[in-house]
Amino acid sequence: MARSVRSNPLATRTNRLKLVTGKRVYVTIGEGLALGYRRPAKGNGTWQARLWTGERYIKHVLGEADDYMDADGSHVTTFFQAQEKSRLFAQEARSPSSPTVTRPTTVGEAVDHYMYWFRENRKSVNETEACINAHILPHFRDTLVSELRSSEIKAWLHALAAKPARRRSRKGGQPAYRAAPKTEDEKRSRKASANRIFTILKAILNKAFEDGLASSDTEWRRVKPFEKADEPLTRFLTTAEAERLINASSPNFRLLVKASLFTGARYGELARLNVEHVNLDTGQVYITPSKSGKGRYIPLSHEGLDFFTTVIAGKLRRDFVFTREDGEAWGKNHHTRHMKAACAAAKIEPAISFHELRHTYASLLAQAGADLLTISRLLGHADTRVTSRHYAHLCDNTLKNAVTTLLPSFGHQADKTIKAIR
Repeated sequence: MARSVRSNPLATRTNRLKLVTGKRVYVTIGEGLALGYRRPAKGNGTWQARLWTGERYIKHVLGEADDYMDADGSHVTTFFQAQEKSRLFAQEARSPSSPTVTRPTTVGEAVDHYMYWFRENRKSVNETEACINAHILPHFRDTLVSELRSSEIKAWLHALAAKPARRRSRKGGQPAYRAAPKTEDEKRSRKASANRIFTILKAILNKAFEDGLASSDTEWRRVKPFEKADEPLTRFLTTAEAERLINASSPNFRLLVKASLFTGARYGELARLNVEHVNLDTGQVYITPSKSGKGRYIPLSHEGLDFFTTVIAGKLRRDFVFTREDGEAWGKNHHTRHMKAACAAAKIEPAISFHELRHTYASLLAQAGADLLTISRLLGHADTRVTSRHYAHLCDNTLKNAVTTLLPSFGHQADKTIKAIR
């Protein structure tokens, strides 16, 4: 019987829990054979056998490590049990009668494998599942990962970009689509959406490769996302337009509009905001963790503080700050009809989305001289890359100063009888 390896960073759970999360660590346990371990952000780590055939590495997932659970010798194993399973795998793989290392994995199975990990380690599970079910599984579900070709993935990516955007519909209902993209910005937006879906597909396939369900990642690494798709023309309201929108909004929706302009918070963040998260003493609103996974404190202007003082007067700590006319909480998409009606009444064309109030908050700050890092922290972005894409041109006054101070006069006389519509 082969001797077990003992002295290494994987032998005890204490040693394993000191390892960097997300990185696969291997120890050699035989000729051409290694046992790998990867520590996740949460839960038990996973064991993986890696065998060198003389031409390539082949990998096989062995199960979970006994980091937080007692080993059962099957699904959850100790380091020494994982060694024995690795050697059995190597013996079977080296046998002439064994044509393959493991049963070929389909993309559908890779999705299941990925989502098992995703639910334990990430948020936005519902959105990710909806995207996979709508765009990835219908095309690739039964395709073997080993048979994926870069040409097929490229064709799928380009088809996604050319396809009209889906409208929101009830769960289980027939999907409906918007008009086909016509303008350059609409086409750019569809390419950006296609890139985001492709990112999810790559994450699924990379996870399969990392955990030994695929022998190569070459085909999908050859596929590149659309370039310059994430450089949108950011739309925001002027101060005059914002005032018109506020005045045109229904009473309870008007409070949401004002709150977004005072804080830059997303609709969903405001809809679940409790009174206890508004601190009138410090003049701050606390936004609970959402897309970025972190909460943030937003300081209020004097006007914003007066607004929130009035709104929460007489309410209990656990009450929602904002409710609909019937006293119920604002739910998903409840705001859409109100926004369309307010834009129509305020003559804002085309109508904006609620998210563009967030753009307005950030854009007005940028024009007033706020730097990208400050805006990024106020919006709750993980870093300044997203912030830079939308607002960098507003923060940089170098170009504006050059034109206004260096360009000569051409003798134009302004007609003071002409006034712009505000």
